[in-house]
Amino acid sequence: MKFQFVSFVMFVVVAAAASPYTSPSFNVLDYGAVGNGKNDETRAFMDAWKDTCSEVHDNPTLLIPKGKTFMLQPMWFQGPCNSATIYIKIEGTIIAPNNIKAWKWPNNIDRLTWIRFIEISGLVVYGGGLIDGKGASWWDCYSNTKCESENPTALHFHACENLILRQLTHINSPRNHISLNACHGSHISELHIIAPNESPNTDGIDIAESSNIIIENSKIETGDDCIAINHGSSSIDIVGIFCGPGHGISVGSLGRNGAQESVEKIYVRNCTFNGTTNGARIKTWIGGQGYARKVTFEDIIVIEANNPVIIDQEYNPYDSVYAVKVSDVTFRNIRGTSISKHAIQLHCDEALSCTNIILEGINITSSIGEEVHASCKNVNGICTSCIPYVPCLFQE
Repeated sequence: MKFQFVSFVMFVVVAAAASPYTSPSFNVLDYGAVGNGKNDETRAFMDAWKDTCSEVHDNPTLLIPKGKTFMLQPMWFQGPCNSATIYIKIEGTIIAPNNIKAWKWPNNIDRLTWIRFIEISGLVVYGGGLIDGKGASWWDCYSNTKCESENPTALHFHACENLILRQLTHINSPRNHISLNACHGSHISELHIIAPNESPNTDGIDIAESSNIIIENSKIETGDDCIAINHGSSSIDIVGIFCGPGHGISVGSLGRNGAQESVEKIYVRNCTFNGTTNGARIKTWIGGQGYARKVTFEDIIVIEANNPVIIDQEYNPYDSVYAVKVSDVTFRNIRGTSISKHAIQLHCDEALSCTNIILEGINITSSIGEEVHASCKNVNGICTSCIPYVPCLFQE
């Protein structure tokens, strides 16, 4: 299964051909930012963004310079902007406030996000810099159930058409590091996302209501899903991701609280899962409605993963006559080691079985010298050259 991104590739070529260095540049230092890591630089960033976004010449750049550290309170980069392509070049370091009590939300900004980008078409965020969400106090609050509000996502992109995000290091978000919502035609690459294995809900990249997304050549080491593909997502191409620690790359969860949700045309290939809780995973809630279909995991290496291959159509189960339909799923050329006996788990709901599930060229052995096995129920499909043996699938 392969997807074509012709129109998006044309956009990337055009954007790359337009050099930001010969276009107007707006340095946050010129707007009063100091870059000492202590001052609140939010106003300087907002003023610099206002001029960048309103610039009528092509390809303006908001510059966050190298060698400086900028502390930002929660803020929005609001579009639309005048230029068809607009750059944010992060060469320096951006940090959140050091602890929860130091966070200050303006009245017009919700408490779910630290930095939000809204309705900015042709946005390119890059530069080799560092973004630090200072999440430790939030994780401690969450673990002790003392938080007055939900932990915020660090970077949230909403309705940003033809987004490019590349060449950045992102660490220690309070919650998700990067979220995409209603973004179409995006290219994410060369990211390094880091959070401790025990940090709660620190997904690397979450995608929802988005399409024609490429995520490639990145290293994601977090406490939750490296990449989570949620409701309304389609034509997502994920290539060359190193994941671990974390919970793997997940389609879902879908259908929580009886919701009708759908995901389709997902292609994950040439990825490595090292020490992850899961590897290639699809998870749906009992009682939900909708579908997850046309999903392929191919050319995957697993190293001491706990659940290398898993479909869980009974995620957090409770009695219901409904289920999210899972169909047309392929796991191909997946090899490596499992730290548990459960190398393959295909657990589907009795009310709505999983159909056309294909396993081909699977070779997963134990990393601790034990026998591994496959477990499954309510699954229809084919298994070719599978180690371990999958009893519920037709063998070719």
